[in-house]
Amino acid sequence: MRPAARVQAAIELLDTIVDAARNNGAPADRIVAEYFRNRRYAGSKDRRAVRELVYRAIRACGPVPRTGRAAMLRVAEMDAGLAELFDGSPHGPPAIGKREVPADGGVAPDWLLEWLELSGIAGEEAAALLERAPLDLRVNTLKAERANLDLPIAAERLPLPAALRLPAGTSVEQWDAYRDGLVEIQDHGSQIACSAMQAKPGEHILDLCAGAGGKTLALAAAMQNRGTLIASDTDRGRLSRLAPRAARADAGMVEAVLLNPGEEREALAAHLGRVDGVLVDAPCSGTGTWRRNPEARWRTDRDQLLAFADVQDRLLEIAADLVRPGGRITYITCSLLDIEGADRIAAFQGRHPDWTIIRPDLPLGREHGGGTRLTPLHDGTDGFFIACLCSP
Repeated sequence: MRPAARVQAAIELLDTIVDAARNNGAPADRIVAEYFRNRRYAGSKDRRAVRELVYRAIRACGPVPRTGRAAMLRVAEMDAGLAELFDGSPHGPPAIGKREVPADGGVAPDWLLEWLELSGIAGEEAAALLERAPLDLRVNTLKAERANLDLPIAAERLPLPAALRLPAGTSVEQWDAYRDGLVEIQDHGSQIACSAMQAKPGEHILDLCAGAGGKTLALAAAMQNRGTLIASDTDRGRLSRLAPRAARADAGMVEAVLLNPGEEREALAAHLGRVDGVLVDAPCSGTGTWRRNPEARWRTDRDQLLAFADVQDRLLEIAADLVRPGGRITYITCSLLDIEGADRIAAFQGRHPDWTIIRPDLPLGREHGGGTRLTPLHDGTDGFFIACLCSP
């Protein structure tokens, strides 16, 4: 593909991504993958260049752009070399009209930016949410140790003893170490959130919102494959991916439990009042993951945030029923909005004044509300809010 044709391909992709964001359609990464699945003629360099243009445009636009062309014009406004590719050539984009208006820039839609500011995320902290993220690994200590791990390229050692960092885009999935279950892809912030659970061998731990099991596998390693570890979720598709991942990681202690929404207590009846620790990795807006999913900020609205808060409160109540006396809850959201973090813990304590906040010794982060906050600017991780509560 000629450079101008790459720009036109990015514009076509952006049109689809914008429409999906407005109508709750497929995420950008899936749209890009499907686009090239149907265009086998595009080489690896073309795919990489087009994808880079797409995500550059997504990061450059604060509110949802009107069109993919408006989004790309926003980038061209800042890059004269790119603007020259709007040349009207075959398979390229038409020349830029004198009256054409680029999409608006910014970190996020104005209302969402205000909510972030009210939560203490503004200026450089907010801008860092859109920087490109590195690729972090967790060494699976059930099968390997960081000191003895032989990888194809050198990796930076991070504060957690099993954490490594590589450049963004590293093809880890092609490595023997990945295929053999010696390493898992997991953001350092997510690893720190798992460590806050302080899971120990022999304990009874329940991952209430396990999804595909990334945090579950980190808990299994911390527990040295000894004890009871329940991974539950309402999403059958995501939970089904846990079994092959656990087998690859030699995490034989994991038991998956599929939940029906609204009937979680019934499915988990055997564990009520018996669990040492419940990990609540609650569904949220994902404002802390914009480095990886920048179009997510186009999908968030006020009603959705209020709905998430209701779900988060309900999950905390289920977790409270599951733990034994003296047991603990670790509450996590990959959001930096207080409505999904500090406010939820304050509301829980209002309902349960006899529960106490505990503060595990974490290698990164700052106290925020009743928990700890990790941010891309301050900690080099995805954004997380982590809170730990102890039952009376």
